[in-house]
Amino acid sequence: MPLKRLRDAGWFQQTVGFGMALYLRAVWKTSRFVLEPADLHERLAPDLPVIITLWHGQHFMGPFMRRPDYRAKALISSHRDGTLNAIAAEHLGMGTIRGSGDHDGRYDRKGGVRAFVAMRDALADGWNVVTTADVPKVARVAGRGIVLLARSSGRAIYPVGIATSRRYTLDNWDRSVVNLPFSRGAIVLGEPIRVPQDADDAALELCRQAVEASLNAATARAYVLADAKKGEAASA
Repeated sequence: MPLKRLRDAGWFQQTVGFGMALYLRAVWKTSRFVLEPADLHERLAPDLPVIITLWHGQHFMGPFMRRPDYRAKALISSHRDGTLNAIAAEHLGMGTIRGSGDHDGRYDRKGGVRAFVAMRDALADGWNVVTTADVPKVARVAGRGIVLLARSSGRAIYPVGIATSRRYTLDNWDRSVVNLPFSRGAIVLGEPIRVPQDADDAALELCRQAVEASLNAATARAYVLADAKKGEAASA
């Protein structure tokens, strides 16, 4: 069977997606994660449902920060590779919304309209929404889509950084990190970003910049904690 047909075969996608979920669960089970702040879930609780955002390629362990009683849906690309990620996420207890923003980082136009509406409706129905913030194919630059979603829904944005001490970094556009088993890990929650529902373009840009800065800070802090030597983590 040609490779392209194999990759498009439903049984192949289901098998690979299930295997990805098993692997990520093994990473979680064999690693020791710290939360910062330690009362991370208690900090989130008053604002639920919320918009959780991470950098693309740093998000694979994201499903494990969710408490079992916290319903969450992740925005995942409708691309073929996104299908594998969606299958894995569903095996890890996440709901999924398929779609993505355009190259201006917006979800509210072109093919992202249905995804934007689905995320807004999910928040209204009490689901937390998880999405990466990057402009497609432009790493570490937050798009406007996430702040538009926050303005439309009235829900807070919480940036999150996740890192493991043992990892392999891929040579692709977002420098995706493959987290490895038997690691020290860290999940860091940034301060909430609230977008006023009457925010104009200037206010939206300030909020977008705040998301970008907070994501960079949370991600950097997660790596400091994950890479701290044994006995140093408490003072890192």
